[in-house]
This record gives sequence, structure tokens and C-alpha cells, in this order.
Amino acid sequence: MTRSFALVTGGAHRLGRDFALSLARMDYDILLHFHSAEDDAQRVKAEIEALGRQAHLLKADLSNPEEVHSIFEQITFILRPSAFILRVLVNSAAVMSAGHPRDLTLEDWDSALNLNLRAPFLMAQAAARLMTSGGLIVNVSDIGAQKAWSRYPAYTVSKSALESLTKVLARAFAPSIRVNAIAPGLVYPSDAVTPEVWERLTARLPLQRPARGEELASALEFLVRNEYVTGQTIVVDGGYSLV
Repeated sequence: MTRSFALVTGGAHRLGRDFALSLARMDYDILLHFHSAEDDAQRVKAEIEALGRQAHLLKADLSNPEEVHSIFEQITFILRPSAFILRVLVNSAAVMSAGHPRDLTLEDWDSALNLNLRAPFLMAQAAARLMTSGGLIVNVSDIGAQKAWSRYPAYTVSKSALESLTKVLARAFAPSIRVNAIAPGLVYPSDAVTPEVWERLTARLPLQRPARGEELASALEFLVRNEYVTGQTIVVDGGYSLV
């Protein structure tokens, strides 16, 4: 019997977890990448298995190309039965460092570009070699790609470039593999954001609340099920792009 697998990077928490659980509910077995949050990854693994699906944990620092290569060596081993197929890749892992462009260090710049842009490219490149016709790659962008956040220069530039990469890969991998992006607005506050600041930010939105994780997951479900969408960025931001 054929088993379809989905690979989710940054799957131990936040949106990565939401995407992984959503795919498991759609009957995908999950290849769950994490970097350092092993306890969280183990909890997500248990949640996936409770849904009756397989879950395989993959630990790696995706900013290191050698570790990307190592991940795919592990995946190739996991998928060695001919009936096991990689169908979906969700590039969700990211880093978001703050700082004015005058003060941004080269290390911060490289860290953001390496994880937020180079890693999704390398992951897509390797995944495309394993995918058969009908594969899907989804890059997780951010509404910041359109908002030009000066306080997060490297992050904003990396996400803007990721949306361009999405279009390039959609053309290059067509017709056998579709490539799209999802651009969330405010979903989960970072540790650096106080409850007061978060409330003020979300109150400015036309819908006056943050997104729920399942609302982003439903955008992923749409992209999985609608096989005539490619090269698009689906914005799920509660109207953030309007303000």
C-alpha cells in the first residue's frame, strides 16, 4: 500500500506544529524536522501518532548545507520501500532577528539569509529529486515581505526573496511539482513581545485579532487539495496588508 509522506521543517512548535498536525489529519505520514527543541518535537511526534500516522524526527541545523544533505540521506533511508513517497515539503523553519540596518551585524544578516532563504532552496532542490508527479512545496513567508519592516531588515529581505524563489521554482518544477507560499500576519507572539504590545498590534488589524494556527493550516490544506494553484503567495493576515 502506498504511503504518502510530508516533510515539515521547524515542526516542533508554533506554525510548524500546526502544519504537521494538519497534514497528519489529511493522512500523511510526517517527517518532522527540528533544530534544538527535542522535547517539543517528541510531543508533536506523539500527537501525530495519536492520529494514526507515522512520525519520524529529523534533527538538523538547516543553515548548514552539510546537515541538509544529512537529512535527505536519512529521508532516503526512511522512504526505501518503493511504496513510500515524499509528496509534500513545508519550509517553515526561520529566524527573526531585530535591529536597525545601521547596527545589524554580518553574522545576523548571514544567519537570516542562510536559514530563511538558502535552506528552503536546498530543501526544495533535494525534495524535488525525490518527488514524483503531484508533489507540492510550500514556503512559509510573512506579511513582512510586503511591509518593509525596517526593524527586521534581514528577515524582511529574506522573506521577500523567498516569495521570488517560490515563483522561480514553480516555473522550473512545473508541471510535475507545484510550488507556493503562505504569508501569515500576526499569529503567535514572540518571546520578546509583551502582552500589552501584542494586544496593541492586533487591535490595529481590520479583524482586530491574531490568526489562529488552524486558520493558517487551512491555507495549507487548500494548497494540498487544489492542484491548479502554483507560483502563488497566499496571504492570511487578517487584513494586516491593508494598514
